[in-house]
Amino acid sequence: MTIAPSVFRMLMAFALALVCVESTAQTYPSRPIRIIVGYPPGGANDILARIIAPRLSERLGQPAIVENKPGADAAIATEYVSKSAPDGHILLVSAMTYSPDMYGRLPYDPAKDFTPITMLVSDPLVFAVHQSVPATSIKELIALAKAKPGSLSYGSGAPPFYVATELFKKQTGVDIVFIPYKGSGPSINAAVAGEVPMVVVTQVPALSQLRSGKIRALAVTSAKRTSQLPDVPSMSESGLDFQWLTWIGLFAPARLPEPILDKIYGALSASFKSDSLQKQYAAIGYDVREGSGVGMPPAEFAPFFQASLARWTNAAKELKGRTKSK
Repeated sequence: MTIAPSVFRMLMAFALALVCVESTAQTYPSRPIRIIVGYPPGGANDILARIIAPRLSERLGQPAIVENKPGADAAIATEYVSKSAPDGHILLVSAMTYSPDMYGRLPYDPAKDFTPITMLVSDPLVFAVHQSVPATSIKELIALAKAKPGSLSYGSGAPPFYVATELFKKQTGVDIVFIPYKGSGPSINAAVAGEVPMVVVTQVPALSQLRSGKIRALAVTSAKRTSQLPDVPSMSESGLDFQWLTWIGLFAPARLPEPILDKIYGALSASFKSDSLQKQYAAIGYDVREGSGVGMPPAEFAPFFQASLARWTNAAKELKGRTKSK
């Protein structure tokens, strides 16, 4: 049987592509790996990036360097990664589940421009206040906000925290003013200094300030109390049907070759099983036990990410519609 020249060329091109991908995977990484974070140092994304960086470096044989590119609610860093070469040398630590509809048109598509690698952590939010605020529970905060509409404000350093808090406001019928910050660290510092009376943030970056009493936790958004803040009630305990878990994952640009994806995940998967990483996670308040979702393989993380993105998108559209109707 004679193969048509056009079909022969197509088969040769396909075979050559396979050889190139395999060759690239064998030599990967060929230079330092850059882990991009869209927020300033001190927040959850930054903490996690600096935990996994030495593990990747050790197991992949090249330096792994964390680079902070804050601004525009992480859109600057996210766009940068989306337009980078899909060769595994530039990675992104991000939740990336907020909707473009909330902030206008973004120069990237969260659903199409990235390769999900794995979940690094899941964490509830904590609603906390400055010590000067006369509320010691979430119910007292709601009563205070209703008594003086618009007199309270809250700081938030990431879109998922904003979405959750705005839905909380809608559910409880309170008017609390949003004050944006460029990351969890700055928003926590502002609450500690009394620049803003309330902060909504994931619990881990705020643990030291909460435990020292510099800010006071009112409730966490998990179904039950957390082991890190055992004295802080959940929203459910406080009589509110409000649960909200955040997560942070590791991403690469879209079209990352599968052999490289497997190599990166393999390095991280081995690290998650190590006693040293689990102890380091536990020391700062993260849980990597079975069922937490941490370390899920790409085949599971990709559909999880898409479902999570859809949830955030629907929530953002709901908030946007409510804002327009006012």
